[in-house]
Amino acid sequence: MIFGCGNRIMGDDGFGPAVIDLLSSRYRLPDSVAAIDAGTAVREYLFDYLLSPEGRPRSIILLDAVDYQGRESGEVFLISPRMIPAKKVHDFSLHQFPSVNLLSEIEEYTGIDVTIIAAQMECLPEEVKEGLSPSMEAAVVHACETITQMLFCKYSISEVTPP
Repeated sequence: MIFGCGNRIMGDDGFGPAVIDLLSSRYRLPDSVAAIDAGTAVREYLFDYLLSPEGRPRSIILLDAVDYQGRESGEVFLISPRMIPAKKVHDFSLHQFPSVNLLSEIEEYTGIDVTIIAAQMECLPEEVKEGLSPSMEAAVVHACETITQMLFCKYSISEVTPP
């Protein structure tokens, strides 16, 4: 499962959904891989996986814009739930992004591998503004390439078709 998290009408926060759009329009993913624009409601999807023993994916990739100190705007990097800074452990304010506790419980109790592909946002607008900054537009392409490489490792090359 690939989930794009974010709010399209809040500038760079729309990174996750933008990645899903590009994946869906330019890539042919294996039938066993689903790419979903979860918007600001990914928590509900993940909670279902935690409670239901059936239909669980082997791995989940979450795409989200972040604001980490020391990162360059548009920088794309992989993190695991264990790598999220301690100050974010109980953060429920990130546009309904799942808490670190929920992500950790999914890994611990279900065996689902959770990877977060994060992109350093340039800025969040103070009011509603659709569209990504140029650095985040580039990050969308980089995230798609990262996902393709991850899938190449799990599937045969013929199953994942880049643009």
